Amino acid sequence: MSELALDDMSVPGDDPLETIRTAGYAGLQLFTDIDPERVAACRRLGLALAGSGRVNKPEEAGPLAAQLANVGMVAGTLHVGWGIEDDAEAHALIDAILKASEQHRIPLYVETHRATIFQDMWRTVQFARAWPDLRFNGDFSHWYTGQEMVYGNFDDKLAFIAPVLERIRFLHGRIGNPGCIQVDIGDGAEDGRPFVGHFRRLWTAAMRGFVASASPDDVLVFSPELLASRIYYQQSESDRWEQSLVLCRIAKECFESCLDGPSSS
Repeated sequence: MSELALDDMSVPGDDPLETIRTAGYAGLQLFTDIDPERVAACRRLGLALAGSGRVNKPEEAGPLAAQLANVGMVAGTLHVGWGIEDDAEAHALIDAILKASEQHRIPLYVETHRATIFQDMWRTVQFARAWPDLRFNGDFSHWYTGQEMVYGNFDDKLAFIAPVLERIRFLHGRIGNPGCIQVDIGDGAEDGRPFVGHFRRLWTAAMRGFVASASPDDVLVFSPELLASRIYYQQSESDRWEQSLVLCRIAKECFESCLDGPSSS
């Protein structure tokens, strides 16, 4: 579960962390300012920890990686740059992140997120080809809505981003449609919601890439990240706790389908 998603979320029970564990979540992803008390509470409950952060300059990568590693995070996801960097600046950021990940022995996964150097599909694919060791957090609603992946041929675009999908090690669970980055998907049925099927295909392709290429030490994290409407991620409020459970169910179904053998989807 995403700590950021817990903001203004109606979580059943008196202790959100206890509720998370009881619901079957394996851990919590912390954001930016790491609260020692929350870290301690997660450890008492046996919840794993992942981290996050922003790297705007190459020299910021090392200290952030060290901070996450020192807390014992399983991985960190990163917003990298603002998306207005030229190639030389973007390359320096990527080099610094890969070096920091190796030096501090913590996986750092760059996010497919708006307002970063990975905000568009074409440039991100070029980065993936140029840096084979680069690994990603797939926050695909930013591409699906921000680049309107269904405007044109979705199948062609899915095939084009294969070099990224093969390198996914973290997924932020959120589903958008062509006009809104986060929507209520009800019970997850695809009838009348073609975008749900598209996200199933995105997640399944990413998971299949993980199954095919992961090393024995790799893990694949799926973290629902349904954010509050007051920060404009959703047009209207919904039960984000229940919706998060729906997303987890869909993710499990996608992963199980990967284990059944190759598929055209």
